[in-house]
Amino acid sequence: ARNAGLSRKELHMQIKGLGELQGDVLVFGGPCSNLQATEALIAEARSRGIPAANMICTGDMAAYCGQPAETVAAIRSLGCPAIAGNCERQLAAGEMACGCGFNAGSICDRLSAKWYAHCDQEIGDDDRAWMRGLPDWLTFTYAGRNVAVVHGGASDIARFLWPVTEDQAFREEIGVIEEEAGAVDIVIAGHSGMAFQREIDSTQWINAGVIGMPPNDGCPDTRYAVLGSGGVSICRLSYDADAARAFMEAAGLQQGYHEGLTAGFWPSEDILPEQMRRNKTSA
Repeated sequence: ARNAGLSRKELHMQIKGLGELQGDVLVFGGPCSNLQATEALIAEARSRGIPAANMICTGDMAAYCGQPAETVAAIRSLGCPAIAGNCERQLAAGEMACGCGFNAGSICDRLSAKWYAHCDQEIGDDDRAWMRGLPDWLTFTYAGRNVAVVHGGASDIARFLWPVTEDQAFREEIGVIEEEAGAVDIVIAGHSGMAFQREIDSTQWINAGVIGMPPNDGCPDTRYAVLGSGGVSICRLSYDADAARAFMEAAGLQQGYHEGLTAGFWPSEDILPEQMRRNKTSA
């Protein structure tokens, strides 16, 4: 069951305000233990003149790929604002599953056991303590508009919201945010691995995508978002996907996601809504 309508006390939300941000704001999700993509994103931000204070991570720093500790170290060294994804919450709590929201017994659920075990083995106590202190949401103002940053959804950290999800599901999440944090004009999320924008009544919902895995489109490039004076842009990130794949293979992570890094397709689409699958008969 979803937690829509619960109070912050019941949800145990940790909400951090960043005040007013000015200039371009780069938002990225899911570094996913992909150090090569993380370093490429940092270089991209520097080339754009975007400081770390204006870079926001929507969580899932340690996940599918081969270098979780190194990737977390890069994000911590960068010092950008970040929220916890389900992977951070699970690692911080010492849980033995990723909490991604995959259906039990699905291919995605079965494949997650290997990469999560690798993360659990590599992430140390200091990083777990840092993860424990990460907020669940961030809020800030930008050009006179109120912005909230969540991971998957507001009612459920691991809720999957897709480009084709019905409007009412977004309304539920916006309602939870507004109950706890006040009126919101823009919501920025991650988790699903798909970058997209939706207009829900008077609120703009932006999924910034993830930088650590491609969006199942047949190209290794990943995605991030930039909030600027001209609105929101979904941007492509090119990086050394071959090197990232080699680190996965060296770590024994060869369940299909390593091939996905370079081929651009996920090893399973069973998490996707039917109409978004390449093979519409997938189970």
